Amino acid sequence: MKFKLLQSCVLSLFVSLILVSVSATVLSAAEPVGTSKSFRGPVGLVVYSLRDQIKENGAVALDFAKEQGFVEVEIGLENHYGLTQEQMKEALKQRGLKPIGAHAGYDFLLKQTDKAIEMANDLGVRYVGVAWAPHKKPFDEAQTLKIAEDFNTIGKRLKEKGIQFYYHNHGYEFQPYKNGETLFDLLVQKTDAEFVKFEMDVMWTIFPGQDPVQLLKKYPNRWILMHLKDLAKGVEGNLSGGTDTKNDVVLGTGQADYPAVLKAAQEIGVKHYFIEDESRDVLKQIPQSLKYLSGIEF
Repeated sequence: MKFKLLQSCVLSLFVSLILVSVSATVLSAAEPVGTSKSFRGPVGLVVYSLRDQIKENGAVALDFAKEQGFVEVEIGLENHYGLTQEQMKEALKQRGLKPIGAHAGYDFLLKQTDKAIEMANDLGVRYVGVAWAPHKKPFDEAQTLKIAEDFNTIGKRLKEKGIQFYYHNHGYEFQPYKNGETLFDLLVQKTDAEFVKFEMDVMWTIFPGQDPVQLLKKYPNRWILMHLKDLAKGVEGNLSGGTDTKNDVVLGTGQADYPAVLKAAQEIGVKHYFIEDESRDVLKQIPQSLKYLSGIEF
């Protein structure tokens, strides 16, 4: 009787070990969030997408990011939507969310560079960027050249401390310039490739009438990050750099040809991708966008 009981216990233990092993294998074989056999990512989340939820509920709003399976995030350097820097840092740590990049204000980075470096180091980000350069309308050559000069200055200072500077396009930079090029081309050409890299926002590339694929291929050594965002079908863009947030739709349902965009991005070596959803239905749309990305083929 004791022998049979021992046999039963050994068998149960053996089965349990097999189940644990199988479970571990399945988990290790699972694709990271938002990736597929064609698209390898990695895909993170722009925390700005949850700004309203964080303002209302505090750090607990970040549970959503963890529940969706995100590991990487892009954050704000100065603004944490009601949380202190230490609270944001701890909230991310508790949820296993790793801040890769951070957006900061143009003037802040230019005039308080040392402070920005200190904050970036504390948060553990190695990429620091600008998403909007203050300017007068119409955006013109003189302003572009001044911005390029400032970007080179910021980028050099950050690079000396091991941080890569980047600029996130927002649409207004695509004013026609010369020989069929735009002021964005001038900005790229007048900035140092070592000190200034770029983050393509797909929606803010399509909205002003540009082709993301062609732009990626035109400057293959400058794009390192990407915002995954889609523009509602039927929406006519312009050079304002702004549109109603209702025009920010689930990936794959808008105007972007994401199979072509992601294929080109991978080919030139974009390092990190972040979903940014500014819609009023962010909690509903992000899971749908992740589902779309997980099934993408090219």
